[in-house]
Amino acid sequence: MAKKIFIITGESSGDKHASGVVRELKRLNPDVIIEGIGGQNLKEQGVKLFSDHSKMGGIGLTPKLIIDHFTLGKRIVDYLKNSFKPDLVLLVDYGTFNLAISKFLKKEGFRVFYFIPPQIWASRKWRIHTIKKNIDKVFTIFPFEEKMYEKEGINSTFVGHPLNFELPEAANREEFFTRHGLDKNKRLVSVFPGSRMFEIKYLLKIFTGAVKIIEKICPDVQFVFSHAKNLKDDAFSVDYKTIKGENQALLSVSDALILASGTVALEAALYNTPMIIAYRGPLFFYLIYLIVRSIKNACLVNIITGKDIVKEFLMYDAKSKDIADEIVKLLNDNNYREKQIQGLKEVSSMLGDKHCVEEVAKLINTELTGE
Repeated sequence: MAKKIFIITGESSGDKHASGVVRELKRLNPDVIIEGIGGQNLKEQGVKLFSDHSKMGGIGLTPKLIIDHFTLGKRIVDYLKNSFKPDLVLLVDYGTFNLAISKFLKKEGFRVFYFIPPQIWASRKWRIHTIKKNIDKVFTIFPFEEKMYEKEGINSTFVGHPLNFELPEAANREEFFTRHGLDKNKRLVSVFPGSRMFEIKYLLKIFTGAVKIIEKICPDVQFVFSHAKNLKDDAFSVDYKTIKGENQALLSVSDALILASGTVALEAALYNTPMIIAYRGPLFFYLIYLIVRSIKNACLVNIITGKDIVKEFLMYDAKSKDIADEIVKLLNDNNYREKQIQGLKEVSSMLGDKHCVEEVAKLINTELTGE
């Protein structure tokens, strides 16, 4: 009898990662039947969608979102219990919803696996108790997560990070400079002020101030501001060149980077590009963050390696002059620059070369077939 899997994703990146797992799983086990919650990526892999993401996405804990989640969750559990009856349920990312529904799935006796679990190591560490109680196996994307879960007696496997195989190769610097009219005789500092409007609001002025200081000290440096693909064309305006939708290429050809804190720092690390990260936002949200956080660092490079490799300028430490001083040091002090680059290379080494979707598919297929 064909085995059945139900997959629950909550947004586009989870849909993309899950579709890779489905592709590899069907290669290993063509007869497997897969349904789920997802988007176009899962649909293109032949997954029958119980629902799309229209009831999943949202910002903040609004009454409508809570009602949508509760209603959808009840429908999912009823369908799985009374109709589909899967051999395994795979949760992918989207921690708030997936951790909540895991309680009801476990209560009904389903085997529940989790790929890309919530970052409990960063904040709200108490969620590990929910995972221990309701999740049968966790597929982690950071090596330190596996150790953390195993310490708590939770069955887990490090499967590799999605960026290992999703990140494009470094762009050709000469071609990139020519295409965008950049001076090949000048070094390039690229500025990533964020992909959310509140990040732009709080960081753009600070970053622009840093750039003005740097250009006075280093006349052989030019600047580019990255315009996130998801932002409207008029999201911000600066007196410097802006390039939209070429984040990875820009990360790879730059001599140094000024980054809003986020996954972009990990991408930069995999290109071995020196950087600083900064964050500033509403004081209220920062105070909440201080209460719920589980670790001191914000930069993934520092978290993965357990070392202070990249300078972090958080909240009121995010000052134009301090950021500028650090970038100038990364540009002009070769020993200091090389020390950070060697630290960035440690990240690639620690993440290894596992292809996460292939690993997850193999492990799931073994669970289904016993082979």
